[in-house]
Parts: sequence; C-alpha cells; structure tokens
Amino acid sequence: MNGSISGATGSGANLSALRSHNAALVLGLLRDAGEEGASRLELADRTGLTPQAVSKITARLRAEGLATEAGRRPSTGGKPRTVLRLVPGARHAIGLHLDRDEMTAVLVDLAGTPVAVRTGDFDFGAGAERALTAASTQVRALIEDAGELLAPAVDLAAAADDESGDQAAQGGLLGVGVAAPGPLDHSAGVLHRVTGFPQWDGFQLRDALARRLGLPVVLDKDTNAAALGLVTAESSAYLHLGTGLGAGLVLGGDVYRGSRTDAGEFGHQVIQLDGPRCGCGNRGCLEALCLAAVARGETAVAARLLGIGAANLVRLLDIDRVLLGGRVVLADPEPYVHGVSMMLAEDSARASRPIIPVEVVERGNRAVVEGAAQLVLAPLFARG
Repeated sequence: MNGSISGATGSGANLSALRSHNAALVLGLLRDAGEEGASRLELADRTGLTPQAVSKITARLRAEGLATEAGRRPSTGGKPRTVLRLVPGARHAIGLHLDRDEMTAVLVDLAGTPVAVRTGDFDFGAGAERALTAASTQVRALIEDAGELLAPAVDLAAAADDESGDQAAQGGLLGVGVAAPGPLDHSAGVLHRVTGFPQWDGFQLRDALARRLGLPVVLDKDTNAAALGLVTAESSAYLHLGTGLGAGLVLGGDVYRGSRTDAGEFGHQVIQLDGPRCGCGNRGCLEALCLAAVARGETAVAARLLGIGAANLVRLLDIDRVLLGGRVVLADPEPYVHGVSMMLAEDSARASRPIIPVEVVERGNRAVVEGAAQLVLAPLFARG
C-alpha cells in the first residue's frame, strides 16, 4: 500500500485525512526499516511525497515521540543524511483472543513485539455479563503486569468514565483488538450466531467492552486477525483448526473480509450432503466432519478432510500459499502438513498448476492474539 493520496482538495476534513494517511505511510516504512532506520530522502522516494512534506511529517512524529534520530548515513559527496527510526515503546496495543473455552491477552509495542502475556479460562456459553467481566478483568490484569512500561499508569476506572479515551491514551495504550469466533460483523463490532452459541446473535461486543475498559476496541474474526499478522504473500489462506474451523484470506496483499465479514467461513462448506448435523444448522459441513475425526483420534482422516477443503479454496481463489494453525494442528503439526500437502499436490497435478506450499504458522498459538493486536496497530501504519 505504498504511495500517497492524491486529489484531496476542498474541505479541511479531507486535508486532515491526507495528512494522517501520509504520516501512516512514513511510520509504516520506519517500522519496516527496523533499527537500521531510513533517511528523509529515502522516505520521500518510497512514498512519492515531497521532501518538504516528509520533513513536516517526521518532525511531527518526533514531537509525538514516535520517531527519533538514529545516526547518519555515510556521505556520498553531499551532506550526510540523518537517519530516523521508529521508537517501538512509544505506544502499545493489546490483543485479546476469545476462544470458546479460553482467552489470551497480549501487550505489544509498535513493532508488534510482545511485552506481556496472560492466559485464562473463558466460557462463551456463560452469558454476556460473565464473559465481559472475565475479558475486562484479563485486560486489566495484563496492564498491571506491564507495570512501568505503560507509564504514566493507565487508570482504567477513570478511563471508563471518559468516553474519549484520553485517560488511556496518556498511558500510551492505543486500544484493544479482539479476535473472536465468527460469524460476526467487523465494521459494526457485532457478533452473529457463533457456532454452538447462537445466544450471542446481535450482541454489540465491541461497544460493550469499550465501555467497560474506556479504551478503543476493534473486533474481528480470529482467522482474520491471524491473517493480518501473517501477511507475507499477495494471496494466501490461513486455516485455523481448533475448537472450530475457519480461514483468514489475504487477497491482493490485504486481508479480505467481504462486505459483511462473511468471507472465510471455510468450515461451513458442505462436502457431504447426507453428513452429520453441524452447529451452524447444515449437514455435512467440513467443520463437523473434521472435528468428528479429531474427536475419534483419526488424525490422518482429519488432515485429509482439511486438505480437501484447502484444495477447494485454492481452486476458487487461486491461492499461492497455505498456512496452518489452531490448537489441534499445533498439537501434532506433521500429519496435517503432510495430509494437506498431499491433497493440494494431487489437485495441482490434475489442474496442471504449480504445487502450493503448506506451512505451519511460525508464531504457533500466539498467531491469533498477536494478530488481534495488529487490528489496532495496522491503521497507524496504513495497513489492514
């Protein structure tokens, strides 16, 4: 997503958005540059902005503590170039993964590096009040664990009374990204009929949790959150097999959610018309068949079923890469990589198509929760 916004004229609101987007482009490049940093001229070349515009943006980033000088480039005949780098600890974000039976919270810095983690039990069937209390308690405890990293300390009790979020912002917290099972509406922050827990249909989880915490909250499907944190190819699919089965899709280098956040309901493709009843109400869904095989201890069968679904997805969307994750896969990765790879290879041979690589996610069981934190960070870097 390189390049600046052009053609923004007229209202002050448009100019403000232009400045914000251009600052995000510069900040994203500084994050990518790491400790090596980048000069203003390099930033101008990569964004298409004028050197003067980059100088104004970097001055503002330095004033806000987001960037700092990191030495000078050796001279090549002219004046040595000052190098700037991101200050990772200047701000933080929280990722919260709400699974059907457990939750994980992580605090990350601007570089996405985890600095504090907590895990605990969670029950999606316990009802909204108990679930919200458990989630907010976990976030508060995580902030307590972080201690001086979030100085001045965030007073969440005061922040909850301050709808603007100013109290939390003073502590360097940008917000909370929540990853939950789908289906849900990412834009509205509303859960739909979570498979197995239809009582959540229509619940405004994002707003309810934001009121509890006094922090901005972003909600997305667990698979989309993981895909956002794992974007490494123009088109890829993250397949998550845990308490359910879903997919996060990256198309054209960006996470693809669809207009109603319904893209990636991978587990609910029907592959056996007279198959067992699925929690979604259909029969013969891939999720129902796959989880039943897992419950019987038939790992090879579950892996083959996952491979059939992956082949369908590759055929449909011309995916270049498949990533596997979720607690079931991570508990015994090799048979799943083998089973999915075999099915994709067979399908590729029939279609005279290159073989699609299959890998287990590098961050293991942290892929979803760290991706949830990226839901908050991504807009800061003109991504997601």
